[in-house]
Amino acid sequence: MRYVSTRGQSPALSFEDTMLTGLAPDGGLYVPETVPVLSPETIARMHAMDYETLAVEVMRPFVGDTFDEDELSDIVARAYGEFGHAARAPLKQLDRGLWLMELFHGPTLAFKDFAMQVIGQMFQSVLTRRGERITIVGATSGDTGSAAIEAFRGLDNVGVCILYPHGRVSEVQRRQMTTPDEANVHALAVEGTFDDCQRHLKDMFADHGFRDEVRLAAVNSINWARVLAQVVYYWWAGAALGDATRKLSFSVPTGNFGDIYAGFIAKRMGLPVERLVIATNRNDILCSAVNEGRYETGEVHPTISPSMDIQVSSNFERLLFDALGRDGAAVARLMSGLKQSGGFSLPEGALAEIRAHFDADSVGEEETAEEIANTLAESGELVCPHTAVGIDVARTHLDLSVPMVALATAHPAKFPDAVEAATGIRPPLPNRMADLYDRPERMARVGNDLSAIQSAIRELRAK
Repeated sequence: MRYVSTRGQSPALSFEDTMLTGLAPDGGLYVPETVPVLSPETIARMHAMDYETLAVEVMRPFVGDTFDEDELSDIVARAYGEFGHAARAPLKQLDRGLWLMELFHGPTLAFKDFAMQVIGQMFQSVLTRRGERITIVGATSGDTGSAAIEAFRGLDNVGVCILYPHGRVSEVQRRQMTTPDEANVHALAVEGTFDDCQRHLKDMFADHGFRDEVRLAAVNSINWARVLAQVVYYWWAGAALGDATRKLSFSVPTGNFGDIYAGFIAKRMGLPVERLVIATNRNDILCSAVNEGRYETGEVHPTISPSMDIQVSSNFERLLFDALGRDGAAVARLMSGLKQSGGFSLPEGALAEIRAHFDADSVGEEETAEEIANTLAESGELVCPHTAVGIDVARTHLDLSVPMVALATAHPAKFPDAVEAATGIRPPLPNRMADLYDRPERMARVGNDLSAIQSAIRELRAK
């Protein structure tokens, strides 16, 4: 299995090198040269598999010879061994035809754990084999950072610096990043938005001198291994609701497009997905792209679903690459237009290809709060605001002939203020995290400036 850049100007890499490289040197994102299709025999066996076994079956065709089956099985077992639910990603029925897949039973109570815990084990295995040490730098709108720190804390071969927008993540999200005391993990509070953090991260990867100096690596969803691990739970839902042979649809609250793009990969592998529904808050660049054919950045509006407060959805580039017939030069031209003028119009053929698989809707603040309250009243389920966005959009696009699965991306206790305002109930943290508010915090404040961030990373790396 080889991986190519969405912009067509970087050499193809193995899975191992793709994972360690993150962003391609030409600024593109790596995708597999071909997407393997699972055999009917493999699919037929899925209904009897536990989550770990199914994960190995789904990921194995993508990893090539980086890990043999026994090593991959060990990695997956270590990754999910500490999850708080035996089913890992349990499904609950909310209404006729509407299901909720809970993706918040990992160590940081968010869906990012499904990928980050796997990546942590993969990195440790490869770097130990190579005798190398790297510096992971990530940008987060809330959940990726805490999941990365949890996955890599205390590991000998990895240093971690996470950029997050100061004052624009929830208190629980912030404390999950700032309270770990291991010397190899650091949180950097940037005076800017998530899009600023993400832009600085991409610029650091484009600075090849800095990249080589600190042995830079990425675990944001620009890293293909992140997307791959998320593909698994789409197959898990399919196996649970129809032996992975019955049509089903998914409503996915998304800002950076990585989670729902994983669903698209599952579909290309043979999962019978009817529709993939993009659910956003008022920061609705993805809805505009699908519904109006115009991908154009605007002001980032703070909301009660802050992990989706994004105006540049990096993983959308992967979908563009597919929709444009894998024409890297065409992708590069569009992304250049985005950088120069803040937007571009989707070519008619590419837009038609996207609409063949995706629908999109956005949800306002009042509707989000109402959905939190309604879901509790109608099903007894207390959900976070991001999940409420997904449920609200799922109801709009529900077709009773095809099960609809809304993804519950975070535990409600990660956003207690919004949940309490909507329901009067303040969701408690699980027992294993009950002392989170008492733990001392450790962070560095840094200006919204690339050179200042690079200096901070150098300083932290030297400690």
